[in-house]
Amino acid sequence: MTRTDSPPSPSAADARFPLAGLLALAVTGFITLLTETMPAGLLSQMSRGLGVSEAAAGQSVTVFAIGAILAAVPLTRATIGWRRKHLLLFAISGFAVANTVTAFSDSFALTLAARFLGGIVGGMLWALLAGYARRMVPAHQRGKAMAIAMAGAIVALSVGVPAAAFLAKAVEWRFAFGIITLVTLALIAWVIAAVPNFPGQSKGARLPLAHTFRLPGVAPILVVTLTFVFAHNILFTYIAPFLAPLGMAGQIDSVLLTFGLVSLVSIWLTGVLIDRHLRMLMILACALLATAALILSVFSGTPALVYASAALWGLAFGGASTLLQTAIADAAGAAGDVAQALLTTCWNIAIAAGGIIGGITLNVLGPPSLSWITLALLLPALAIVIGARRHGFTNRTFERETASEPDARHQTAENGALA
Repeated sequence: MTRTDSPPSPSAADARFPLAGLLALAVTGFITLLTETMPAGLLSQMSRGLGVSEAAAGQSVTVFAIGAILAAVPLTRATIGWRRKHLLLFAISGFAVANTVTAFSDSFALTLAARFLGGIVGGMLWALLAGYARRMVPAHQRGKAMAIAMAGAIVALSVGVPAAAFLAKAVEWRFAFGIITLVTLALIAWVIAAVPNFPGQSKGARLPLAHTFRLPGVAPILVVTLTFVFAHNILFTYIAPFLAPLGMAGQIDSVLLTFGLVSLVSIWLTGVLIDRHLRMLMILACALLATAALILSVFSGTPALVYASAALWGLAFGGASTLLQTAIADAAGAAGDVAQALLTTCWNIAIAAGGIIGGITLNVLGPPSLSWITLALLLPALAIVIGARRHGFTNRTFERETASEPDARHQTAENGALA
């Protein structure tokens, strides 16, 4: 077995942090989320180019989410024995195919098929990235590594979609998808050069899916993922109709930019603090998003407070994916890849539910109800995080593994001396 087949020893990893490889994973996450959400910024242009209504064009986002929901768990289980780098390159290549077809397709049905393919490989990638980043570093740097690897998704959310919308105004919308294909091809070369390879799991080491569910802490994390992401999306998806009655229809881009920029700050703070304070950060994420929803519910008539709530919202949501993925990786242990696939499935179910239930709520109860429902969803999420002290949202994995590192270093020195 080559050196890249095993995680680096703590002393080696301290000397040479694998930043280039982790940034390649971050760009992978950027492409994944940008591919999923880009039609939101190109909806009018896509509907005209494909000869369908905007509502129909919007289903290009829906079929992507459906592909991820259907594929994440079964494909992760089917490919769990593959070498990790081979699987990573296979999935990234799927995005090159999906976006190329989207760029050249004049058929709405073919475009939907390409988007469904994008969702399939997207589900695989989200289940793969977190575990990959954790294996590249020693235990006490895993949170930092995941924060870097997951930062690309937040960048895509905060600046990628607006940039694609601007590009579509300057040129043809298809160029936006074509450019993503070119970036994907460059990423393939980057991954080959900078990302280490790891073996998959042997057949005997694979845990049944039902066993993964029963692992202490896994179920609470999945429930929090569903409620937290659902709460976010039910308001985020319909932020435009929420702000319009407040006289802020012309400030939607500014509000979203505020959210996006503070999300980037949140990612940085998460990377600094997560290895020692995961539990505190997740409690704060739920509390801050609940506070933002309360402000929007009670003081939405004041524009300054709307911007303040957007900032709190970004601070809460920016590091959430890293926190949840780290928590479930710690809880699942050897079943980490399958647990990540379950989390990916819950995340995409929450996105789809936010769009469907948020739309029904908007039509039946009106825009102000969206923030109240967001608040109502976050209260049980916060209670579950607080209650999952022993299993789920805990810092014990870090404390246990760092405590054993001196012994690991001593053993490494002994092995070197014997060699």
